[in-house]
Amino acid sequence: MVQQAALWRDTERCYRVVAARDSRFDGQFIMAVRTTGIYCRPSCPALTPKAQNVRFFPTSAAAQANGFRACRRCLPDAVPGSPDWNIRADLAARAMRLISDGTVERDGVPGLARRLGYSERQLGRVLTAELGAGPLALARAHRAHSARLLIELSALPLTDVAFAAGFSSVRQFNETIREVFATTPSQLRAASLRRGHQAAEGATRLTLRLPFRPPFDGEGLLRYFAASAVKGVEEVSEDSYARTLRLSHGSGWVRLTPQPDHVRCELRLSDLRDLGSAVSRMRRLLDLDADPEAVARVLSADAALAPSVAAAPGIRVPGAIDGAELVIRALLDPESVQQLVSALGEAGQDGVLFPTPAQIAASGASGTITAIAAALAEGTLDLHVGRDLSELRDELLASGIEPSTANYVLMRVLGAPDVLLTDDRTLLGAAALGIDPATLTERARAWQPWCSYAAMYLRRAAA
Repeated sequence: MVQQAALWRDTERCYRVVAARDSRFDGQFIMAVRTTGIYCRPSCPALTPKAQNVRFFPTSAAAQANGFRACRRCLPDAVPGSPDWNIRADLAARAMRLISDGTVERDGVPGLARRLGYSERQLGRVLTAELGAGPLALARAHRAHSARLLIELSALPLTDVAFAAGFSSVRQFNETIREVFATTPSQLRAASLRRGHQAAEGATRLTLRLPFRPPFDGEGLLRYFAASAVKGVEEVSEDSYARTLRLSHGSGWVRLTPQPDHVRCELRLSDLRDLGSAVSRMRRLLDLDADPEAVARVLSADAALAPSVAAAPGIRVPGAIDGAELVIRALLDPESVQQLVSALGEAGQDGVLFPTPAQIAASGASGTITAIAAALAEGTLDLHVGRDLSELRDELLASGIEPSTANYVLMRVLGAPDVLLTDDRTLLGAAALGIDPATLTERARAWQPWCSYAAMYLRRAAA
C-alpha cells in the first residue's frame, strides 16, 4: 500500500490550489483565515486571502478546535470526503471511517478505541498528531454536520434535532452550532427557508445532495447493482438504485439517483439518530469520496487498460451497506440468496430487510453459511469499516472463506482501493484486453494503489 505525504502539510502547494480555486481538492484539506476566524473549502469563491493570513488543516474538526468557524458562503463540510481515508490503512484513517459511521455517538470513545484495538490515550495521541483533533472533536464535527442537515431539510423541532444528531443536551447542541456556524439553530433554519429549501413534511423523510468528484460513472454502478439485485430488498431502474436499510437504531429505505454534479438521496428513517451513519454508508456504497483523476493517471499508463479508462471515466468501486450481508451474499449463488430472503426477511420500510446473522445461524442453513453467520452474530468475526485489512483477511481465511472471496469482501466492505481480484470474471476480462492472466499479479504492481479500480475495468471487459 502506497503511503502518501499529507497534502495539508505542504503549505505552498495548498496555497496554489486555493489561489486557483481548484474544486478537485475540496474535502482534501481545509483553509482557515486568521484575520476573519473562518475556515473554507479550497475552492471558496471569496477573495483569496494573503498567504501569511492562511492556515491549513486536515479536517474541519481541527479548524474548529483552533477556534475557526465554518464559512457560510462555501459550506466547507458539504463536499466529498477525503480519499485519504480509503487509501490509507493506518490507525487515523480507520478511526475516521468509524467516526463517520457514528461509532462515537453509539459507543463513546472507549467503544471506538476498543474496536481499533488501542487504548483511549494512544488513540487520542495519534489522532491529534495526524488529524489535528482528538476523537471527541472529530465526532463533534460529524454531529454538527448531521445537525445542519436536519435543521435545514426537516421540519423536526430543534430540540429533537439536538438528540437525533447525537448531542447529549440542548445546551451542547446550541453551543456547538453557534461555535461552528456562527449562528443559532433557529437562524440556520430561517436562512434555509429564505433560500427556498423546503422542509420535509415527515420528520423521517429527507432529500439530500451527495457530492462527488467528477467524472462519476453512475451508470456503471447501476448496472453492477442490477446484476445481483435481491427482489424485495433492492430495486434497480435505469436511473436509480433503491433498497431497505437495517441500521443501529432502526430500519430505513433509500433511493439513490445520480445527477450531473451530485447524487440525489431520498432517505426514510424510523429513527433519525441513524442519519449520519446512513449518509456515510451511502457515500461508501457509491465510492463518492474517490479521486477519479488520480486513478486515471495511473491506470491510463497501461496500454491495455488505457482504452477502457477513456471509455468509462470515473469508474467506481462499489462498497457495502452492511458487511455481514455482503459476506453472506458473496458465499451464496443469487437463487439461494433470494430463497434466504424469502424465508427469513422481515418487513421494512417499502420492502424487506435482509436477515440478520443471528436469524441465519438459527435457521439451519448449509454448514458453511451457518458457521459464518454464527461467527458474525457472536462477534468473533467482526466486519466493521475500521478493521485492519491484513488482520481481517486472515480472519476470513481462517473461517474457511476462499482467498478470492475474501479479497472481494475486503474491497467492498473496507472500500480498499488496492485489492487485486483474481476471480474467473476478472481473469476473463484480462484476457479480453490482451493481458496474460498468468502474469496478472506481476502486471498489477504498476496499477498500485488502484488495483481495485483496475479490477472493475477488467470485469467490465469480461461482460
